[in-house]
Amino acid sequence: MNTYNWNAKDYERNSQAQQKWARELIANLNLKGMEDVLDLGCGDGKVTAEIARLVGDGAVAGIDNSRQMIDLAKEKYPQDRHPNLSFHAMDASDLLFEDCFDVAFSNAVLHWVKDHRPVIEGLYKSLRAGGKILLRMGGKGDAEGIISAINDVKASNQWAQYFTEFEFPYNFAGIDEYQVLLKESGFSINRVELIPKDMTHDGKSGLAGWIRTTWLPYTERIPKEKREAFIEAVASNYLDKVPLGADGKAHVAMVLIEVEAEKIT
Repeated sequence: MNTYNWNAKDYERNSQAQQKWARELIANLNLKGMEDVLDLGCGDGKVTAEIARLVGDGAVAGIDNSRQMIDLAKEKYPQDRHPNLSFHAMDASDLLFEDCFDVAFSNAVLHWVKDHRPVIEGLYKSLRAGGKILLRMGGKGDAEGIISAINDVKASNQWAQYFTEFEFPYNFAGIDEYQVLLKESGFSINRVELIPKDMTHDGKSGLAGWIRTTWLPYTERIPKEKREAFIEAVASNYLDKVPLGADGKAHVAMVLIEVEAEKIT
């Protein structure tokens, strides 16, 4: 999994949609209060802390491969005040746990990983027998409008020089391929589903904030002094095609894949 230079505090300010969707997902876990939970790709830790409050008799470990995110999470949620919560810098493709968790949770992370096989195999190993995974990430067809806008801009004369030998950085998986992967890794499948979502941002500035803090494989290729101009061009291109709604919000059509499975033995 590639490591980008995440601005943890800026991401925290521009990730309300991710947090809202994570809360929906947490409700689906039906936690009883004594589970040990792994939050895979915990980011700044705010969702991980919400899970920890629901499992007062259990424990939650948040992992992320961004040292900036882990440092912010540890600063915000110190262990002396959150004794059942810990954070670790670790790559999703190289999990170092064995028979540790009852639940593994991941929200809006795994589309960053090109090869999901080592992730799923690592999750299987990390769970106790009877443990379950609940994963949500970008799925087949995700964010096509914003990707189209980025592609338009990066192909233009002004920006093309920064994208030589650029490779598409995401894995937006479909249902069939994920079912095969789960079965081959030993999981019993409960549900694999593609779900359309409407992501909203507060006007053009909110859309630009999301592009700046999330679309790093593109923005980090641009020299720092030109980055805001690139982001502005992408936001303008997108809003030309998908204008702000009557509510003043920028609407982005997303497609998420949700995965629920169990480790039976």
